[in-house]
Amino acid sequence: MSAFKEGDPTTLNRLYGRSQGKPLRARQQGLIDNLLPQIAVPAEGPVTAQSFFDDDRPLHFEIGFGGGEHLAYRADLLPKHGFIGAEPFVNGVAQALTHIEEQKLANVRLHMGDALDVLSRVPDGALTMIYLLHPDPWPKAKHAKRRMMNDGPVKMFADKLKPGGEFRFGTDHPVYLRHALMVMQRHTDAFEWQVKDRSSWEVRPSGWPETRYEQKARTAYGHEVWYFRYRRK
Repeated sequence: MSAFKEGDPTTLNRLYGRSQGKPLRARQQGLIDNLLPQIAVPAEGPVTAQSFFDDDRPLHFEIGFGGGEHLAYRADLLPKHGFIGAEPFVNGVAQALTHIEEQKLANVRLHMGDALDVLSRVPDGALTMIYLLHPDPWPKAKHAKRRMMNDGPVKMFADKLKPGGEFRFGTDHPVYLRHALMVMQRHTDAFEWQVKDRSSWEVRPSGWPETRYEQKARTAYGHEVWYFRYRRK
């Protein structure tokens, strides 16, 4: 179950589609069986830097990390920060574990499942950054309630970020883009859009790596990609 009650008009219990794709290779299955249990977010209890890393380091949270390229890049860039990634797609988790093993990342914890289940256990004001990159757009109007960018989840993002913390959002889907901007406009009491001119959303900011999904969207499909940064007031 997610953090939101069934029937909440802003969201549904399930905000993602399938959770299994092509069969895992032997190495990937080995990482799922052996490495994931060592770094998995516990099923219960508070989600804090102290409980995971035994200190009060800055804590980052990535929702739907895909293949884990962005998560691994940020964790490697900021080794003294802690990173929590949630992804329901087992193939993505396996790819992320490959990055974690190869780069010897000790500052990452993973959850295979609903991000909101874990985010709801983060104390208010505990997060330095939240990332939501290329979420499932659920493009049909009848599925709009399934989008992560809705009032319920965005309210939770605001609650969990510390003042001055940052929410980063990226998409290559124009329908989702318009929907997300409409939602964020309703939360200007909590978030301040970090924007100067068109380059603020058309050019990938420093420290924001291009993922495999984003590269495919650009090169294979010719999609434009948009980048947004919001500061928690």
